[in-house]
Amino acid sequence: MGTVSAETVPAELWALAEQVTAAVRLVGAGLAARRPAAPTPAATGEEAGARFAEIDGPAAAELRERLSALHPRAGWVPEELDGSMPAEGEWWLCDATDGAVQYLLGQPHWAVTATLIRDGAAVLAVVHAPELGTGPGAGWTYQAVLGGGARLDGRAIAPLPRELAATVAGTSQPPFVAADPVALRRAGESLCAMAGAVPAVRNLGPTALQVAQVGSGHLALFWEYGRDAGNLLPGALIASEAGATVTDAAGAAWTAGSDSFLAAAPGLHADALGVLRVVR
Repeated sequence: MGTVSAETVPAELWALAEQVTAAVRLVGAGLAARRPAAPTPAATGEEAGARFAEIDGPAAAELRERLSALHPRAGWVPEELDGSMPAEGEWWLCDATDGAVQYLLGQPHWAVTATLIRDGAAVLAVVHAPELGTGPGAGWTYQAVLGGGARLDGRAIAPLPRELAATVAGTSQPPFVAADPVALRRAGESLCAMAGAVPAVRNLGPTALQVAQVGSGHLALFWEYGRDAGNLLPGALIASEAGATVTDAAGAAWTAGSDSFLAAAPGLHADALGVLRVVR
């Protein structure tokens, strides 16, 4: 059997990515149609969780059905990972309603994500935000395949060079970060450090979407402390394929098991590392 050229693999992945994008957009359209215009009146965590389950459960089932039909040999990994990524085989990692808090509050910053993992590495990612953007087919759709670049709404993307003095930095926290006191302390220390170095720090919704925005230049950098592979993997592939520098907060290679994360435009990455070096 002949070898597969470097050009063939991205072409095959891009063909699958287009099919995945169509499936993700259908799920996103259904969720957008069902999203309440006003904030969901859930006064307790239990009420909010129940309301979210009513919406996310059917959407997740639909996404799983559609992706399984497209690529049936891939298994499924839990949405929330602790860094223990399957080392062999192909696996889907998906989130039908990434940004549950924003969704329930009637805000547009939420997304549907789908990532294909192959032998422990993300090789395809789609992050679709149905309620961002304007015009026909409204919604931002990020796509990336390993070795094939990254796109936003079909156009190739790249991070924009900026100085720290002209940077809006994004950040977030892993789910249940309070259970990790080290990550919680580092998040606080890094927020103080970064807020003193850039004009603004924002949490603009889903982690995957914010990291993808580094790839398209809508954000210049994003950082986070704590293990959060399930949320970081799709955006990390998009940002890195777009040309951003992706590492942990100390500058080492980022993996699913890393306890920190940094994505930044190449010319800004070293400066961002310098800001975060105060964190221990």
